[in-house]
Amino acid sequence: MGECEDIVLTKYSREEMRELFSEKNIILTWRKCWLALAEAEHELGLKQVTKEMVSELRQNINNIDLAAAKDKEKECEHDVMSHIYAYGLACPKAQGIIHLGATSQFVKCNTDLILQHKALLFIRQDLISLLSAFSKRIDETKKIATLSYTHYQPAQPTTIGRRLCNYANELIMDLKELDNILDNFALLGAKGATGTQASFLKLFGSLEKVKKLDVLVTKKLGFSKSYTISTQTYPRKFDTKIACLLASICSTCKRFATDIRLLSNIGIIEEPTKEKQTGSSAMPYKRNPMMSERICSLSRKVINNVADFYEVYSEQWLERTLDDSASRRIDIPDNFMLTDYILSSTEKIVAGFVVFEKRAAKLLEEELPFMATEDILMECVKRGGDRQKIHEIIKQHSFDVIKAIKQEGAKNDLLERLSKEESIGLKKEELEKIMTAGSFIGLAVGQVDDFCRKELIPAIKKKR
Repeated sequence: MGECEDIVLTKYSREEMRELFSEKNIILTWRKCWLALAEAEHELGLKQVTKEMVSELRQNINNIDLAAAKDKEKECEHDVMSHIYAYGLACPKAQGIIHLGATSQFVKCNTDLILQHKALLFIRQDLISLLSAFSKRIDETKKIATLSYTHYQPAQPTTIGRRLCNYANELIMDLKELDNILDNFALLGAKGATGTQASFLKLFGSLEKVKKLDVLVTKKLGFSKSYTISTQTYPRKFDTKIACLLASICSTCKRFATDIRLLSNIGIIEEPTKEKQTGSSAMPYKRNPMMSERICSLSRKVINNVADFYEVYSEQWLERTLDDSASRRIDIPDNFMLTDYILSSTEKIVAGFVVFEKRAAKLLEEELPFMATEDILMECVKRGGDRQKIHEIIKQHSFDVIKAIKQEGAKNDLLERLSKEESIGLKKEELEKIMTAGSFIGLAVGQVDDFCRKELIPAIKKKR
């Protein structure tokens, strides 16, 4: 048998995110950390690290021999040491000062954070693209009246665009949380084996230089902040925040995709399909909402991963333990790749879903007499009727009509029945005038315009 296939990499990820978390890019980022450390040590006057050594490290940063590192790892069973060895082969003059004063988590933690920062920027762009797609479709559909549903039972009418605003609003919440994380993003910096920076103090013999080393390494790696306090690793609490953010984004997409599945069942909306796409191997007529189902399935994985990150965080054992390594290697890249794929898939549905306006109008028309009962009741009272008695009459006729529709397939003749009630005192023409779809969507269109102007468009345009 061949090697086991990584299904996320081969089927549920996109090239940019795959490349970011590739082995080669991870090792390249390790080397950037080693170079930043050597540069900072040299600039702060550490005699062991010469300008020539730093130059050699810089010139060979892309000269990565993965095969040599893997052979060494079989011997020493330590991934960081094997890559120090491989980097040293390419840099014989600097071989002795690579990783000077550092522990493995110096390269691992800083690299994890650097890659996650870049991944968050990718996810942010995905969110902006998805919000832009929503903006376009909201504008196109903001006046299309449709039934709304509470408890998945017909409720007062809304518009399709007004419904889409709900998903966009929740994505904006996710975007704000993402920006908050980016605004407070910090690297581990150079903290040593337990976070006390003792090894660097021994090298420099100067508290001031150790502090400058941390600042300088962080700056060279492209960041302005490092954690003021840490153990050997950056706080694994941070991983739970990222996991929760990605789960929140995916849950928003899952909610949208679930509603597309529900609406496709009643024929109001259909997700985009390819010309030769097959919905069912057994039932040729079916056009299943396959993209929406896939989004729901993959989102469930990201949502459930949150518990793993909390388990890892809560079991760090004093200054650290190694049982976090395996799960983080799997879950961090997978979470980002899946979220990126889910957002892209959601955008395709938003951009391409089809609205069947006549079907929406028909379903609305069938339920509209029931929607009008509150207004009919108020009109009757305005004309001097007894609210409680009229309420009882309307309720009884409504129940009778619903029963006839369900049991006999009858049409909704509620207005006709009510027009014959003397205590109602309204002719059928008057009842029909009350029952117009436009009078039941409330402020839907205006709310859409306000939301787009105040929330959606500013979120799309906000730069970092």
